[in-house]
Amino acid sequence: MQSSTHARDWSWTFWPAVPLYPYSRRRTTCKEIIKDTIWTFDQLHGILYTIVPIRMTVVKLEAGGLLVYAPVAPTIECVRLVSELVAKHGDVKYIILPTSSGLEHKVFVGPFARRFPQAQVFVAPNQWSFPLNLPLSWLGFPQKRTQILPEDKSLAPFADEFDYEVLDINLGRGSFAEVALFHKRSRSLLVTDSVVSIPEEPPEILQLDPYPLLFHARDNALEVITDNEANRRKGWQRISLFALYFRPSVLKVTELKQMFRDALKAPERSPKSYFGLYPFRWEENWQQSFYALRGNGRPFVAPILQVLILPQAPRQVLNWADKVATWDFQRIIPCHFDSQIQASPSQFRQAFTFLEKNRSVSDELSESTSQPLLEKDFKFIRELEAGLVKRGIATPAQERV
Repeated sequence: MQSSTHARDWSWTFWPAVPLYPYSRRRTTCKEIIKDTIWTFDQLHGILYTIVPIRMTVVKLEAGGLLVYAPVAPTIECVRLVSELVAKHGDVKYIILPTSSGLEHKVFVGPFARRFPQAQVFVAPNQWSFPLNLPLSWLGFPQKRTQILPEDKSLAPFADEFDYEVLDINLGRGSFAEVALFHKRSRSLLVTDSVVSIPEEPPEILQLDPYPLLFHARDNALEVITDNEANRRKGWQRISLFALYFRPSVLKVTELKQMFRDALKAPERSPKSYFGLYPFRWEENWQQSFYALRGNGRPFVAPILQVLILPQAPRQVLNWADKVATWDFQRIIPCHFDSQIQASPSQFRQAFTFLEKNRSVSDELSESTSQPLLEKDFKFIRELEAGLVKRGIATPAQERV
């Protein structure tokens, strides 16, 4: 299953609905996770060259046909790659939207469902839209084929092969939902945003056009953009810190006057390079923050969820994590960053102990798998939270349990 080399096959004309990089040209890579059983389809999304993979997972059904979890943009290239699986394993039977708040996932479901008109669409409960709360049919979802995931899981038509647990947190102006889906036969857990793992090397999808990696690999605006393996790795590691902390402690922002002075001297001042503007300065020990974030590849909860979202309902989140941890999975496939995390149910549950006063896992497990994020890197997100609470946009976190 090879990606296309024709630019027309990457075209995504609906990009203004969610105007994120790479805008109208979205490439797709496909990877077989388990032979003839599970495949992942990666595209890119982000802002200002801070880009990470966004992922769709496709699972073969025992009775024939395919289940699609969290669709990506159905470009010509993407649809061709899926159609190759359809030709071999049968039609797309089920499409799952596993979130109510993730616009970057929701925006693709309607267009994807129209390309596979025989599929039933199942969505997480309490869907909402902003600034107007519109019906799903107005957002492009096929009205006659779309339904909420049954609260009684035995009523789902794929219940024999999958189990699922829904986390649904009421945030006041909308909800945060996450549907964890367990494929029993392959012992694979599919999640959206709840946990991630950071690879040390840049993912394949970013290697197709390494310019964003090389852009962030520089130490200042006067440095020439140079393509080599070390710079690709360096750029990826810095992008990871940007994406998850917004402003980690090891990043300093140049003053406005200095930024423009540097831009005038920059070796490249094209629109692609933002006219030479590069306001970032990294401290020499910046990799310390990256390796603490990576934690040897262990699963963890993204900082913004740790601070802004999950503390709104800690008991509810822990109950959900406890239920998910009863499943006998051996790998986790999230929608972002690493495409496959080799992890046990205990390691998944360990990721949520930041919500506990007294950790429920054993000291031995804690020492071997729980490498804490650096508190100093949370500073910007905690300041953001305080500002949102002060303005009444967010509510204070509940006490840990």
